[in-house]
Amino acid sequence: MDGMPRGILRIYLGAAPGVGKTFAVLGEAHRRLSRGTDVVVGLVETHGRAHTAEQLEGLEVLPRAEVTYRGATLLELDVDAVLARRPEFVVIDELAHTNAPGSRHAKRWEDVEQVLDAGISVLTTVNVQHLESLNDVVEQITGVPQRETVPDAVVRRADQIELVDMSPEALRRRLAHGNVYAAERIDAAMGNYFRIGNLTALRELALLWLADRVDEGLRRYRTEHAIDHVWEARERVVVALTGGPEGETLIRRAARIAARSARGSEIDLLAVHVLAGDGLAGASTTALQRQRQLVEDLGGSFHQVVGDDIPRALLDFARAAGATQLVIGTSRRARLARAVRSGIGAEVVAHSGEIDVHLVTHAAAGGRGLRLPPLTGSVDPRRRWLGLALTAVGIPALTAVCLASSAALSLASVMLVFLLLVVAVALVGGLWPALAAAVVSNLSVNWFFTPPTGRLHVDRVDNLLALVAYLLTAVAVATVVDRSARRAADAARSRAETAMLASLSRSVLAGERGLPTLLEQIREAFGLTSVSMVEGTDGGERTVGSCGDPTPRTTDEVAITDSLVLRLCGRPLSAGDRRVLVAFAEQAAVALQQGRLTAQAAEADRLAAANSMRTALLAAVSHDLRTPLAGIKAASSALRSTDLDLTDADRAELVETVDASADRLAALVDNLLDMSRLQAGAVTPALGPSDLPDVVTRAMSWLDADEQARVHLDWSDDLPPVLADPGFLERIVANLVGNAARHAPRGPITVSGGGVDGRVELRVTDQGPGIPIADRDRVFEAFQRLGDKPSGQGVGLGLAVARGLTEAMGGTLIVEDTPGGGVTMVVSLGPADARSDTVPTPVPASAR
Repeated sequence: MDGMPRGILRIYLGAAPGVGKTFAVLGEAHRRLSRGTDVVVGLVETHGRAHTAEQLEGLEVLPRAEVTYRGATLLELDVDAVLARRPEFVVIDELAHTNAPGSRHAKRWEDVEQVLDAGISVLTTVNVQHLESLNDVVEQITGVPQRETVPDAVVRRADQIELVDMSPEALRRRLAHGNVYAAERIDAAMGNYFRIGNLTALRELALLWLADRVDEGLRRYRTEHAIDHVWEARERVVVALTGGPEGETLIRRAARIAARSARGSEIDLLAVHVLAGDGLAGASTTALQRQRQLVEDLGGSFHQVVGDDIPRALLDFARAAGATQLVIGTSRRARLARAVRSGIGAEVVAHSGEIDVHLVTHAAAGGRGLRLPPLTGSVDPRRRWLGLALTAVGIPALTAVCLASSAALSLASVMLVFLLLVVAVALVGGLWPALAAAVVSNLSVNWFFTPPTGRLHVDRVDNLLALVAYLLTAVAVATVVDRSARRAADAARSRAETAMLASLSRSVLAGERGLPTLLEQIREAFGLTSVSMVEGTDGGERTVGSCGDPTPRTTDEVAITDSLVLRLCGRPLSAGDRRVLVAFAEQAAVALQQGRLTAQAAEADRLAAANSMRTALLAAVSHDLRTPLAGIKAASSALRSTDLDLTDADRAELVETVDASADRLAALVDNLLDMSRLQAGAVTPALGPSDLPDVVTRAMSWLDADEQARVHLDWSDDLPPVLADPGFLERIVANLVGNAARHAPRGPITVSGGGVDGRVELRVTDQGPGIPIADRDRVFEAFQRLGDKPSGQGVGLGLAVARGLTEAMGGTLIVEDTPGGGVTMVVSLGPADARSDTVPTPVPASAR
């Protein structure tokens, strides 16, 4: 299928069950069929809804694949049938569905991926609660865990996503009319999952998730079409932070602006700090950290970028983020300083274009006094023109002042005054304006102040030497000042870069940032379209992490190690940017290695747990299994001995010892085998209607006479049959009753049963010492005795096996207190008439 175009994936996203996703997708299938498109139904779940079933009429429905699991036949999507039929479009319902074991793929979305790769387009459905990123949020809202999830990336890759929406009130009316669930389930559903609050929250989650997906598509479109101006499709507020005292004021003002724009939904607020080679590079780390925490508390996000030209860096970030509003503080400089240089705010406003700029006043505004313009690593044309303007204005002005004071000033004093002007020009405009000022000022001194005045001719040698010395000194001073300014700017930029890298290193070492986060920070900091990390392998190369929207052309590559390369898409980078980027890339490699080490540590923990299990098993086998073996060996040796004169009573007693020890050994071995099968997930119950009193009666035969005499049975008159495996249930009862007999050597043991809330509960009650609340989960762990069981009477597997077998049948086993003292073990199973034709979801060993 190489070279075959991938099929189109269209997903109908619903906020909750019952909003009409399947009905909508079948309606789309009918519309396409009426236009002559070849459409078939691969799999649709009607859930007994008549209106949905009616929508299937007139559509070709492909047969399903039969999968046998635990003695039952389940119907799944037949991928081979879809590929053989090769329609243009196929309807495949419930994207997040988990396939039955034995199917080609574990998840239905993997089936869909194979169908798409074959060039067949797919119409499918999914609810917002099944999105992996929202799984925990939905559980917090509804209290119901969602075991079936689909990765967000699968849904985001869809060519089209259509939201199937319905107000909570309308959905509850549909539920009340019986259009969603059967009549006996309506009251429970409306009182639990389908409450107004739950449905409202789920609806908002779906809208916000889809809004992010739409925003992502808009950014991709603007990138692909080189659109750099802002489209006000969504209000997004960026606040510029310097680390100064005005930061919290700006953040709160920006948050209020964003909240008004959000109109009740989640605010879209981004805070950005520019690390640059000027005064802002010295921002307080503590203040920035405090401001970052405030931004995150208000629901925004914090970003850092590097840029020498702060206004340009702010506007580039705002445009890349699709911002519609930019909040900055008014200058902290005094009025005279703002007269010399307009300031960042004025430049941002002048070049903001479609972005609305909010200049916010604050208590620190205008309090920094007059200072020279900030130094940058490379003097921009504006500053050079400013230096030339200072030369053009300053030299005539100084000349006039010196001429007016010529009687009080010597030639040396005049030269010193002009030398100060040259230094000022060097600070403002750099080297070339300063050289021009030195030459022009030398000529001015020669013409106006060196005898004979009014001519460039010099009569005295000492005056000539003074002029030459002045010119050389002015050139030297201008050069030194310019270089010092550049070095200071470079040092400031280096400090800014070092601060960013130090913060990054601390985050990586603390494990706060994974590889995707670091790649996103690299993309933001350097204004790139996308960043990806590629690792070379024996079979070629593979991408281990990426962010952004990649373009077909790679702009640059940075080699990290012999096998790792960072690939960049976007603007070309300068040599200075590349130097910093290499440091970022090395940190990203550390994050990648750290993630892999974490995975290895988790695997090591798993192996350690397995090793601990094996160690405990060996300890149990070496001690507990030897006790019944020793009893069998001693009794059999005595029976075989010809030296002992045994009576018939002695022989009967020895035979009884052999029989009892063999039964105990068989029980221990059975428990070990059952635990091994439970850990491997290989337990297959044969579910069917089981009579609970009959099963308990058979289980009593596992006990000795003294234990049987202490058991009292108490059954409800209307006790229904349970859906269970009789053999498994017999083992469960035997283990529970035997455990109660060993831990409560005195007092009766009551086994009772009855129906509770649509379930059947079996209770085994004793009057022993009880179990502390802190240990109630530990008693179900393998090889766990809690130090209160006589040695030689088991390996601590009885309760673990009982819970594992119960959960394998779709039931639960919990511990409750017995009134007056003791423990009650409660086994809850479904009635036989509720799910007699289905198989429970298997419980993984890790969850038990």
